[in-house]
Amino acid sequence: MSALRIDGYVIVSADGMLANAARAMPDELKFDADKEFFTAALDHADLIVHGRNSYEDQPNSPRRKRVILTRMIDAIAPDTSNSKATLWNPAGASFEEACDFAGVNSGTAAIIGGPVVFGMFMERYDTFWLSQAHAVHLPGGEPCFPGVPERSPEQILAAHGLTAGKVQILDAAGDVSVTPWRRAVRDRDK
Repeated sequence: MSALRIDGYVIVSADGMLANAARAMPDELKFDADKEFFTAALDHADLIVHGRNSYEDQPNSPRRKRVILTRMIDAIAPDTSNSKATLWNPAGASFEEACDFAGVNSGTAAIIGGPVVFGMFMERYDTFWLSQAHAVHLPGGEPCFPGVPERSPEQILAAHGLTAGKVQILDAAGDVSVTPWRRAVRDRDK
């Protein structure tokens, strides 16, 4: 088991969507306060983990070490377009092997999506930071986790052993909040 702390980050609409029907994050789901929260978290992470279609597109993005999930390779490979990135196919190598290849074995890994990637780490999150834009609805959009909209993001996190912490208001006018969902005790912490 990795010594990495695993934290997840997503902003979702009131109906649990992280993107619209075209699989793009719409402007209605972009809030400066959430972007600042997200940016600060990623600036403190040792590794960013995401799928091929997810990215954070920030000034510090090129400086961050990352693992990008893809089925385009057999196991693990360097990303020839980004010297800080490792390509990883979970069907061919473990997460720990991908982290070793990336040269990151301790600290914090920030999981930033998409839905399949979020789902892969459900049993491993130490904290999942669920930002919600309560006034935004994206009917037919892309769900944040496998199992949404049949169940809410909160129900899915709770079903995986995470407990909601204190809600923080990020943008009162936009009705945007973030809730830390934490795992009570990890096996490695016993």
